[in-house]
Amino acid sequence: MNLKLTALRERLRSSLWFLPAACAAGAFILAESAVRIDRTLDGDRSNWFLFGGGVESARAVVSTIATSMLTFTGLVFSVTMLVLQLASNQLSPRVMRTFLRDRANQLVLGVFVATFLYSLLVLRRVTNEPEAEPFVPALSVWLALLLVLLSLATFIYYIDHVAQSIKPVAVMQRVTSETTDAIRRLYPDSIGESVEEPRPVLSVPVSAVVLSMRSGVVTGVDEDRIIAAARETGCVVGLRACVGDFVREGAALFEIRGEWDGTGEASLQESVSFGPERTMEQDAAFGIRQLVDIADRALSPGVNDPTTAVQVIDHIHEILGHLVSRSIPGATREVDGSVVAILPRPGWDDYVALSCDEIRRAGRGQMQIQRRMRAMLVDLLTVAPPGRRGALEEQLALLDADLGDGFADVEAARATTPSAQGHGPIGVGGTE
Repeated sequence: MNLKLTALRERLRSSLWFLPAACAAGAFILAESAVRIDRTLDGDRSNWFLFGGGVESARAVVSTIATSMLTFTGLVFSVTMLVLQLASNQLSPRVMRTFLRDRANQLVLGVFVATFLYSLLVLRRVTNEPEAEPFVPALSVWLALLLVLLSLATFIYYIDHVAQSIKPVAVMQRVTSETTDAIRRLYPDSIGESVEEPRPVLSVPVSAVVLSMRSGVVTGVDEDRIIAAARETGCVVGLRACVGDFVREGAALFEIRGEWDGTGEASLQESVSFGPERTMEQDAAFGIRQLVDIADRALSPGVNDPTTAVQVIDHIHEILGHLVSRSIPGATREVDGSVVAILPRPGWDDYVALSCDEIRRAGRGQMQIQRRMRAMLVDLLTVAPPGRRGALEEQLALLDADLGDGFADVEAARATTPSAQGHGPIGVGGTE
């Protein structure tokens, strides 16, 4: 795994300039090619689609297109910034990355920028100088009109797309989709009926530490490179930080067990990538973190929107449903039966705790949250292997402990039953 290429790809996907820049380059190539074709026409404009006006008409049309496209581009950029601000304030600052990574928004900006640049390039080729023969690029002007029609269609799509994408459930769905993709990539194997046994703690003492030369959030770990460095030195290499952790410069990044002479330190430093924030390239827990943040804000006293929190639990339910059947490797890595590296990563219990603890506490006293979370846990227990039932049963016990705490009607709270919608089972206890 090339961590530098992975980090570059993440930055490009989250940038608002890369795709518009690519569209601008395409506009430059299109303009130059169209003008070259126009010069081969030698004034023959008999085809119906070619522009039939003179120099001044062509100049007026192209200059109007360029001016209007600049205005449209500024409008789209302003709307995009407004959407980012609303998403940050209403949902969570962490979900801004889903809007920045939205290809539709980037493509709309790219189409407008490309149309603007194309019009400028064609405008400078429309000539009516005394010492030169008048030249009207008929095909180029016609293509400019086509780009205007494309831009209008793109703008209409953009308005609808923004209106749909700012809905909380749409944001949750995008985060959930990205998280489940990360789970399939990180944990491709099925657990089947096996039970994951914890590895014993190594008794070999730590003989040296490798200090971090950078600070930031750990965004990626090249496990193959770490294992190769461990085999080269004959030591057991342990990574102190997990993907998603913040590490300051000068902090202990690796701990070495065994006799070590400093060989491979540069390789170990390059095996960990840092960034300003977490990503989901190797960090499926970050997706759950974003969803939990949305639920926490929805359950805050200033918002008090438990229905949004129930929708969050719906998506967490889907994520845990994917995880419960996946084999999650432990921290130790072995070669030929011997431990060579210790690489911490979240386990099943960690994912369950992250998914439930904060929402359960924030929703204490909310019958809707109690019922929906109980329904999620009961459903997961029906498919969880024996080794993964403990974390789910513990969460159910904590829900039972919370019953009555904050509820005005204690007896009704103790009668709380699982509900996929949070309002209680439909059709139970009713009359015909």
